[in-house]
Amino acid sequence: MLTKKDLGHLADLSRMHLKENEEEKLLRDLGGILGHFEELKELNTDDVLTMNGGTSSVNVWRSDDPGAAKLTGDRAKKGFPGTEDGYLEVPAVFDSSAD
Repeated sequence: MLTKKDLGHLADLSRMHLKENEEEKLLRDLGGILGHFEELKELNTDDVLTMNGGTSSVNVWRSDDPGAAKLTGDRAKKGFPGTEDGYLEVPAVFDSSAD
């Protein structure tokens, strides 16, 4: 069971400033939550397989080839409006009339 001292320590760690009426409510709420965990401890999980990562799904959109997404040369230039003197042109970012 949580005490006011435990709650004060948790509040300090999380940099929370609790009022007296908030402490009582939080002690009740956290006690209820911890009570649910105590109930879960009573369950027999001997035949339950462990789960690592939450899912066995795999990415179906592309392989994990790091070179697959690399843009070089002509392939990279296709995404830009044009080139000038070997530099890639991009739309203007700043308004030149503000000078």
